[in-house]
Amino acid sequence: MKTYLKTLLRVFKKHFTRLLSIIFMVVISVGFIAGIGSAVDKINYSLTDYYRAQNVSDLIIKSRKAEGFSQDEIDLVKARYGEDNVNAGMSLDVDLKIGDQTQLVRLYFFDGDQTVNKQTVRASFDGGMSGIAYAAYAEEGDNKIKGVPLGTEITLNFNEILSLPEQLPTMEKTIVVTKTVLSPLTFGVDGEPSYKNGEDVEIPDNINAVNELITVDNILYLDYADVPLSILPRGDLYVAFDNRSVFNAFGKEYKSYLEGEQSAVCEMLGGDESVRALTLYDNYSFNALVSYGAKVRGICIVLMIAFLLVTALVVLSTMTRLIEEERAQVACLSTLGYPSWRIIFKYVLFAMIGCGIGGVGAYFVEMGVATLLYVVFNYSFTMPPMTPRITLWFYLAVFFGIVLVTLVSTVLAGRKLTADKPANLLRPKAPKAGKKVFLERIPFIWNLLSFKYKSTTRNVLRYMSRFLMTVVAVAFSTALVLAGLALLDLCLFHGINSPSVMAVAAVVVVFAGLLTAVVIYTLTNINISERNREIATLMVLGYHDKEVAGYIYREVYIDTVVGILLGYPLSALLIWAVFGVMGMGTLAGVTWFVWLIAPFVVLAFTAFVTLLLRRKIVKIDMNESLKAIE
Repeated sequence: MKTYLKTLLRVFKKHFTRLLSIIFMVVISVGFIAGIGSAVDKINYSLTDYYRAQNVSDLIIKSRKAEGFSQDEIDLVKARYGEDNVNAGMSLDVDLKIGDQTQLVRLYFFDGDQTVNKQTVRASFDGGMSGIAYAAYAEEGDNKIKGVPLGTEITLNFNEILSLPEQLPTMEKTIVVTKTVLSPLTFGVDGEPSYKNGEDVEIPDNINAVNELITVDNILYLDYADVPLSILPRGDLYVAFDNRSVFNAFGKEYKSYLEGEQSAVCEMLGGDESVRALTLYDNYSFNALVSYGAKVRGICIVLMIAFLLVTALVVLSTMTRLIEEERAQVACLSTLGYPSWRIIFKYVLFAMIGCGIGGVGAYFVEMGVATLLYVVFNYSFTMPPMTPRITLWFYLAVFFGIVLVTLVSTVLAGRKLTADKPANLLRPKAPKAGKKVFLERIPFIWNLLSFKYKSTTRNVLRYMSRFLMTVVAVAFSTALVLAGLALLDLCLFHGINSPSVMAVAAVVVVFAGLLTAVVIYTLTNINISERNREIATLMVLGYHDKEVAGYIYREVYIDTVVGILLGYPLSALLIWAVFGVMGMGTLAGVTWFVWLIAPFVVLAFTAFVTLLLRRKIVKIDMNESLKAIE
């Protein structure tokens, strides 16, 4: 056991850089994917908590009768849903003079305190009011709603508002704005186009489409008691379901329950000819927020496949080559009588510790990305308070997916090696047989190449598995960078005014670039470790440091360039899939220079990595590296 533990510790010491590679791969992949997925969960949970805390109405029942709802009808609805879950009122869209401007203003009238759609007070007026003035609350201003300053006096002419006969005496009331509030139904910063004067309006699932709809300039809330006019009907009923747990950000159960209640209450009040019932699906703020969250999650799922493939590929390569380098150790342990499972367990433990440390780091990255995206959504919505609930589902699903891939690849590589005889493992692995590469069969090209480029070409094409591993990994990394740049292009140059999508795009580019750097670093580092003896031989032959580094760098850049070229068709497929789940943007619409920028991003990260590895190349010990079992 003592010997076994010593060999275990030596594995960690000898392959520390590979351990770091596994850690960083897990941190980047899991942190990015889980961060975006968790951001959507936080949005949905926060919206659900807000829905419950503010007792948001599930139905807004609007009377089609001029006299509005009778008290008997109101009592009938209250009997079904509860006294505190039904508020009666009315809404009117009118032209009012506020200051020196005439504005389209929506007036809401309610009976007493609102137990449904509880408003959040943002500011209060401390000044006095005249004896003829009545209090009113104004909706807080945003991109569309202009807002009314506290203390503003407004005159309401009800003869004009209600289109009363001219022979009736003039009925005017003066109101004073005493509070600025935020309605839980209007937290989209681009206004509230869900309905206007009882007309049906199709609610867009694209936040930019709101610009095509008419929105009011201001919204005012008044109490019937402060405007004592018996002629004002109760034309609206705001209904909150007693079961507040059924909503869950428009879950399937909620949709089914809502449809049933919508039909039942309409039938109870005289059918479609008498009433019309609006639901939260008709509300722009709720509908747009959940819809945008779904689009972000769709982007996440599409990109998750690419991130996981690259991560799995690199981890598989890392562990396979690590175990291959440990041939002599495996042979010794096998000769000493250790069973195969125990030998393999050492490498499984190495991989699992790397994944475990990476998983802890990824959790904090995930929280940071999720919080960042939630904050960015405030540019499009006045977001509800972020939920304190921990959102682990997406994180755990992605993390355990990475762990499973790592575990399987390590066990398979270990089983293949331990199945061999110790005597064979103690011998050096036979070098790959030399043979002509296809370029040598094209003399007019081959003869133009200098010796160093001929050598580089042979090395690149001789080890085809290593070449393909690097090319495929770089191709997927390039595709991820291009997908992120295409999303940025969509927002910056194609009129998609969505800070949330722009933030996701920026995060994609950053993490795709980091992934590219780790991929190139890991695969090049493995390449150098496997070729210590070859590099040492070049040093003995008198190659300068610059020439030795160039010997490796040329192969890295050739692999990278081929990977970039292969990445273009993958990028087209990935961008098409991302735009498809978003329901906006086209592959043909991506600006031409985006396709030119991506290769430079990948090459920039590659250059950075090669600079980091230069010291490792030129510091190879010639004496130690040239020692070998002959």
